[in-house]
Amino acid sequence: MEDALFKSRIRLRHLDCFVAVTQTRNLGKAAAKLRLTQPAVSKTLSELEEIVGVQLLERNRLGAQLTREGEAFLAHAITVLEALDAAKAAVDSRHAPQSETVHVGALPTVACDLLPDALIEFRRRHPHARVTIQTAANTALLHMLKAGEIDFALARMADPEMMAGLSFEMLYVEPLVLAVRPGHPLIDAGGTDLSEVAAYPLVVSPQGTIPRHHAESYFRSRGLKIPFNCIETMSVSLARQLARQSDAVWITPAGAVRADLAEGMLVRLKCRTEGTEEPVGLMHRSEGAPASVVPTLMEVLRAMAVKCRLT
Repeated sequence: MEDALFKSRIRLRHLDCFVAVTQTRNLGKAAAKLRLTQPAVSKTLSELEEIVGVQLLERNRLGAQLTREGEAFLAHAITVLEALDAAKAAVDSRHAPQSETVHVGALPTVACDLLPDALIEFRRRHPHARVTIQTAANTALLHMLKAGEIDFALARMADPEMMAGLSFEMLYVEPLVLAVRPGHPLIDAGGTDLSEVAAYPLVVSPQGTIPRHHAESYFRSRGLKIPFNCIETMSVSLARQLARQSDAVWITPAGAVRADLAEGMLVRLKCRTEGTEEPVGLMHRSEGAPASVVPTLMEVLRAMAVKCRLT
């Protein structure tokens, strides 16, 4: 299709509808968000696919999933919508930079480490800006970022095919840590024998997450398996309480327990965990200019990450 014909046929409603469906992954929810009927949403999507000449979404009883062509189109659709929002903000005095909102996604184990101090400093610089935080597993953060639900994420690298349209800036590298309460029997025993550790209740990340993959590889390299009766959770607060109130051993990325170790609330066992290191970084869309206050928060997080590299 010629560029002029393409530009003359495509409308803002097509892009709004397409992005809403990718964010909700459901035509009914997208229709409610846009205050339209579901047939109207379906018709608009069909018009868009007819205009671009390819299928962008696969619709089935489980919802709507992006095709490969849809993934590529989504990045540009979001860029167009963000550019229009930026243009509106530039000419609308009611949307001054200090009134903007920053949408951040973060891994639970990273959010509790980097974000508190960073948000305090960011608030000092932009007292009127609003910040929303969504915590999720790495794969979910990537989907939210591609769908335009968040401005950037504190996340980990993913497979190349999942990184299409995204950029990753490493902040620091952290290993797994085995943390227990002060006075735990393993401390007096030396805390270096992993087979003895496995005899205690273990608190680990859920299957399918990067920390769980590294934990399983760590045990496997020593001829062991993570016991079936372990406790799996993404909740840092729950894992912390289990480790502090019982003989459970919490196996987690170092950032999640950095403050607890420094304050003596938890103790790191002396098990060597070389080879479990994983980079943590800032992930953002490769195209499109972020809101004016977003770079400030990213800059603050880079400064906070320097402290993590030094501890």
